[in-house]
Amino acid sequence: LGGGVLGEGMEALAADPHIELVETDVSFGPRTMLVCDGHDIPFAANSFDGVIVQAVLEHVVDPHRVAAEIHRVLKPDALVYADTPFMQQMHGGRYDFERFSYWGHRRLFRQFTEVDSGITCGPGMALAWSYTYFLRSFARSRRARHMLNFIGSLTSFHLKYFDRYLVNRPAAISAASGFYFLGRKSDVTLSDRDLIQSYKAAG
Repeated sequence: LGGGVLGEGMEALAADPHIELVETDVSFGPRTMLVCDGHDIPFAANSFDGVIVQAVLEHVVDPHRVAAEIHRVLKPDALVYADTPFMQQMHGGRYDFERFSYWGHRRLFRQFTEVDSGITCGPGMALAWSYTYFLRSFARSRRARHMLNFIGSLTSFHLKYFDRYLVNRPAAISAASGFYFLGRKSDVTLSDRDLIQSYKAAG
């Protein structure tokens, strides 16, 4: 879903001749094979071995419905991979609606058994985003915004390299820029009680 352009890290899947990708999006793009809405995926139940929804769920009006549709079209025990922002400023203009904490993201996929999950972009990236958008707030014209965006990127790009160290620190989960979830379709729904009990306080 949202596959009009090739997502980061997708090169290996796209190059594998044994994997058939059905790349969908809400608009035409370089790789769009089917224009459709993730709220109503136009495929029968139990159709796919996996669904990838990368940097998409913040741009849909009802991510819980999209997650339910993903569950519906997956075969039993099939996989979902999602990555979604947490500490990020608005992007995508008027089509930016949601953010999820680590546990909010887990709850979104409560109909899946967790295989793996974690941080995609850490606190360093979150700080770089905040700093750059702080500078952009001073702009009164598009030209000034582009200039300040360039200055912000030029002076903060190095912060992301701290994430190589920080992503493994317990406290990073409270300040990360985004999270990923890899799960397997399940008939058992994770309860809110179990979700809350799984919480581990940041260090």
